[in-house]
Amino acid sequence: MDLKLYTTVFVAVFVAELGDKTQLATVLFASEGSHPKLTVFLAAASALVATSAIGVLAGTLLSDFLDERVLRWLAGAGFIAIGAFTLWRA
Repeated sequence: MDLKLYTTVFVAVFVAELGDKTQLATVLFASEGSHPKLTVFLAAASALVATSAIGVLAGTLLSDFLDERVLRWLAGAGFIAIGAFTLWRA
């Protein structure tokens, strides 16, 4: 296992998820007194694993058709577009 890559991906995803609506939804479910906290944790963790698996699969499939530089450019442009849209709507 490439520890540098692992750390880079972990930190990037961790920071991206902090304060995200996914985390807020998890907080809301966990704050409900009748919901078992372990169930909320396992369900949220499973959902994040599933979405990450989809991301890895999509990246693998796209890399067969597009150059890595093009994928990076498209991802960057997508993030900028989402940020601009969010600021415009605010």
